[in-house]
Formats: sequence, structure tokens, C-alpha cells
Amino acid sequence: MKVYFDNAATTPLDPEVFETMRPIMLDMFGNPSSTHSHGREARTKIEHARRTVAELLNTSPSEIFFTSGGTEADNTAITCCVEAYDLKHIITTEIEHKAVLETSRKLENSGKVKVSYLELDDEGHINMDHLNELLKNNSRSMVSIMHANNEIGTLNDINAIGEMASQYDAIFHSDTVQTMGHFAHDTESLNCHFLVGSAHKFHGPKGVGFLRVCKSKKIGRFVEGGGQERNHRGGTENVHGIVGLAKALEIAYSEMNEHERYIRNLKDRMISGLKDRIPGVAFNGDIRDGYSLYTVLNVSFPPFEDNDMLLFNLDINGVSASGGSACNSGATMGSHVLNGIKADPDRQGIRFSFSKYNKPEEVDYVLDKLVEILQPAMV
Repeated sequence: MKVYFDNAATTPLDPEVFETMRPIMLDMFGNPSSTHSHGREARTKIEHARRTVAELLNTSPSEIFFTSGGTEADNTAITCCVEAYDLKHIITTEIEHKAVLETSRKLENSGKVKVSYLELDDEGHINMDHLNELLKNNSRSMVSIMHANNEIGTLNDINAIGEMASQYDAIFHSDTVQTMGHFAHDTESLNCHFLVGSAHKFHGPKGVGFLRVCKSKKIGRFVEGGGQERNHRGGTENVHGIVGLAKALEIAYSEMNEHERYIRNLKDRMISGLKDRIPGVAFNGDIRDGYSLYTVLNVSFPPFEDNDMLLFNLDINGVSASGGSACNSGATMGSHVLNGIKADPDRQGIRFSFSKYNKPEEVDYVLDKLVEILQPAMV
């Protein structure tokens, strides 16, 4: 059996999304910036997709900008905001996605901003008192905190974060890549100026995403070279990708409650099986319902002689997952997320992430293989 439990990295393309994209790829090849009928046809498809995404997020189509993915969207939000509003301070965490961390560090190294990192508990929750203190003592700030951590799954209360940021007139950007299509985002009720999405995280195509920019914020151009995306992002649009993104998000919203129940049951089955069959197993991040991304489970395995081979042995047995450990005496960089929550460096962490296409029998197979691999260390 081959099992794909790495859906937080990327998801398989939904066949319905592919069928929606197929005629765009084969027949609608016109440049959307051209004024002839072929170009107008392509432009119509893009704007219909923009309206679809906007309606699902309860926002205006004018606030949706298509990008090449979540990384570009994060870069755009942070860099363009610092420039447009002459910001001097970024508040983030040490366990953000590298698209946020490296962009913030680059701006700091260039002397444009100071970067402050929020205190975290051992499950990855931010210290809201520390956030309040940093906002109180630093004007012209941007808060950049993800909705759910991509490695450990811990959820942040972006409603509360947004409310606190607004009290200090700070700009709030949230990397919502892992929750887009899995949780409903009502932008009218969120005090969040920038949200991002990446199609391949919710069964859409790779190479396309979007940035939602609140109408109260105006940013400049990030990619030079043309007037596309209302003069914000130069370059011919990825028409079939944009259409596929909108269709994938539409499907995700229409089936969201059903899929959440189904996937949560898979995760619960995995948690129960691990606790029952592997002595000393633990979990990185908060695994409680309501505090955790239901698609992600980061497992902390007891130390054993070949723990650094666990992911490799799973792969040999047909199981695709991802993992890492905290750094050990500087011998390895390790996972920056597990380092950030001060996880035990002697314990191997494996992230299993689930989707609507996974089956209960796949969970059982993986549990059997884990017991088989770990059996010598458990006797």
C-alpha cells in the first residue's frame, strides 16, 4: 500500500478542478491583456474567478490580487506595507513560515525595520500580553502571525490578534495558507488587513495563489513589468491556474463541514492508535479540537537508536510524510518550528497531514508500519 500523509505540503488535484481547467488550457489561450475576442474571453474567466473568491471570503473583488502562491503573497504584503506606510517595526514569531521570517529579516538587515519575536509556550501559542506590550511600546508596527502553524498545527486566535492590533493602529497580516479552504474566513468580521491563499493546499493547481488586501490599505507594485492585477503585479496572468484556484476554493467551501468531520475522525483515529500502541509517544503542538488544525498531526516519538531513520523507513514502506527534530548541540539546524517551541532534540518529530482523499485503512496501515519499525526499540 502507498499512503500519502503529507497534505500540508501539497494536496492532490481534485479531478473536478482539472476538468474545469482543461478547456482553459486547450482552447482559451488568448492573452488577458489583449483587446481582441480571444483576450476578452480569457479576461472574463479571470474576473469571474476573482468574484468567486471574493464572495467566498465575503469581500470585494477589488480586494483580491492573484499571485504565484502563498510565498509571493506573504512577500508582497510585508514588503509593500513597509514601503507604503513607512513602517519601522514588525512583530512576528520564530515559528512562522520562512516566507514571513526571511522577508522580515531581509528588511531588518537593510535597516528598514526592527523585528520583534513574540514569546511562545511549548505548544506554540503566542503570549498575548507580550503582543500588547510590543504594540504599546512601538508605533508604526506590522503584526504578521499565521492562522495555523504548518508544522505543528497550533491555531492562533486571529480575531483576538486583529482586535488588539487595531487598538494600536497597527497593520495585521496573517499567513492563512494552511487554513484557507479548511476554515471559513469572513473578512467583514476580521480585523485583518492581509490574508493569503495558495491553491495547491486545497486541491487546486500549483503555481497560483492570492492576496486579499483590505480596501483601507493601499500598497504599491511588487512585480514590475506591466499593468496586470490593477497595476500591482506585472506579468501575464496564469489563466487556467486562477480558474482552477477559484473552483477548488468553491468546492472546499461547499464541502467544508463534511470534510472537517471526516478528516478530524482520521486524525483522532491516528491519535488513539498511537497512544494505544506506542509507549512514550507524545505530540508537538496543541492537538485539542478548536485549538489545532484538523488536517495536521505532529508526532513526537520516543528516543531510540535509529530515530533519524524513521522518516526514511516510512518512505521505504510506502508512507509519505514529513518530519524533523529540534537542533541537538548545534549539530544540525533542525526544524525551526520545533526549535521555537523548545521541543526535545532527542525525539524525532513526524508530521502526518490528512485530506479528504485519505481512508481509515491507511491510518491503520501506517500504525502497523510504525509499530513494526519501532518494535526493536520497544522491547
